[in-house]
Amino acid sequence: MWDAHRLRLLRELELRGTITSVASTLNYAPSSVSQQLARLESEVGVALLEQDGRRVRLTAAGRRVARHAARVIDLQEQVRSELARNEPQAETVRVATLETGARALLPHALSSVRARAPHVRIEASVVPPEYGLAELEARGFDLAMAEQYPGYSRPHAETLHRETLGTDTMRLAVPEDSPIRSLADTREDPWVMEPEGTAARHWAIQQCRAAGFEPDIRFHSADLGVHIHLIRAGHAVSLLPDLVWTTPPEGIRRITLTGPFQRELFTSVRHASVGRPAIVALRTALRQALSDVQNRNH
Repeated sequence: MWDAHRLRLLRELELRGTITSVASTLNYAPSSVSQQLARLESEVGVALLEQDGRRVRLTAAGRRVARHAARVIDLQEQVRSELARNEPQAETVRVATLETGARALLPHALSSVRARAPHVRIEASVVPPEYGLAELEARGFDLAMAEQYPGYSRPHAETLHRETLGTDTMRLAVPEDSPIRSLADTREDPWVMEPEGTAARHWAIQQCRAAGFEPDIRFHSADLGVHIHLIRAGHAVSLLPDLVWTTPPEGIRRITLTGPFQRELFTSVRHASVGRPAIVALRTALRQALSDVQNRNH
């Protein structure tokens, strides 16, 4: 019989690419990972790895076994979810959340889950959605909260189940005394945007180009609090979501723009854990938190 733990190591290697990355993720020494994979090769009876310069990569047989290993791991997770439905048990849900989700939704959702399911421990990390979704598939997280923008959909991974939370309006944020009245009026103004490679930045640039200009991006930050401070001080403009405003936007004027200026917020979990009670409770709490926040702000 093949060892389930070693099968997981093979699957991790398929997802992460290097033994060093697998070892770092699982807190093992690289030599230990290599030894366990060598023992798995002996159990399977075929070569699963081959040298690729100074690294190793999966053989064709290794990729086939890794795909089946993913199914075994999913089945184990599904069984645990089913057992948890019948008998509440102490468990941890690891959450990857975008910054605005952590600011506006997570505190409310945590309170709701604590009141209804005090045996559930929630651990959350604020990370870029791109990273959170990748780590969710690799089992680094159990739930990821992410967003997508009109005309810029995120890839749908076969192993993940996506559920919409709702929408969040994006508005042009400018200094309070600025004469700006439209997106086109910002063609000569400095911009602050999220880092390169993010969906938010790509979408914002496309909106500027649709308005007929290339934005002058002088500042880059994943922390939207930095955006707010730069705008308030008169040094930049930005497209910001409504959820960023946990306090009144003093010193800043928000401009509602015509067109599809709403992002979609969603949660993703692995298909095997869709019915897990703690996951269901957290998803429900996040949906309610978004509804409550938006109703309170309107």
